[in-house]
Amino acid sequence: MKISYIFLILALAAEIIGTIGGFGSSVFFVPLGNFYFDFYSVLGMTAIFHLSSNVSKIFLFKKGLDKKLLLYIGVPSVLFVIAGGFLSKIVDSGSLEIVLGIFLVFFSLLFLIKNEIVVLPNKRNSIIGGSLSGFSAGLLGTGGAIRGLTMAAFNLEKHAFIATSAFIDFMIDFSRTFVYYENGYIGKQELTYLPFLFLIGLVGTYLGKRILHYIPQEKFRRLSLIFILLIGLATIAKLTFDHLN
Repeated sequence: MKISYIFLILALAAEIIGTIGGFGSSVFFVPLGNFYFDFYSVLGMTAIFHLSSNVSKIFLFKKGLDKKLLLYIGVPSVLFVIAGGFLSKIVDSGSLEIVLGIFLVFFSLLFLIKNEIVVLPNKRNSIIGGSLSGFSAGLLGTGGAIRGLTMAAFNLEKHAFIATSAFIDFMIDFSRTFVYYENGYIGKQELTYLPFLFLIGLVGTYLGKRILHYIPQEKFRRLSLIFILLIGLATIAKLTFDHLN
């Protein structure tokens, strides 16, 4: 099977940007992958790609881990990613993607314009954010933007943001990999790309961390929200373009 090296270069860029933004690469990787593979192959590749990249983030950012948020966001994320993974076979993803895009645009703009708003990192808000991000990850392949929006609203220190997000992401990906395999999303094609994606996950995370060193804490939250806004706009634009054609 022929390997697309342009796709691999774009995957590396997605991993670097996802590390800098703190919400993982899937928010970029999934839309990019849809240009090269069918939707279900992209879901399978995203799960195995994220496992390697999140192991790297856990190793590089482990000192910043917020254990309370890991519990309150991580547990509902795992439960809902399993539900979303099974529903991915029967639910129309197009209508859900447009809702996700509008959601991301609205809330990222809200927190950018009203930057004095800080959502308290309490149990209730953490469970809601974790449930939504996990369900979106299982159903659409990407939930990092919702989790990133939740954690950006908490205004966490950047290393705590990335470390906690990576631990949660690892739990999500470990869970949904079994569901996607059971659904038939991980086959010969996806496994062929596995060693390349594993290496990209390691290299991209390392490069992202080096770049992040030069980004001040006060700019980190704004940068994350801008990335999320762009993701929401790109999602809406892509779906609109697909509908017109």
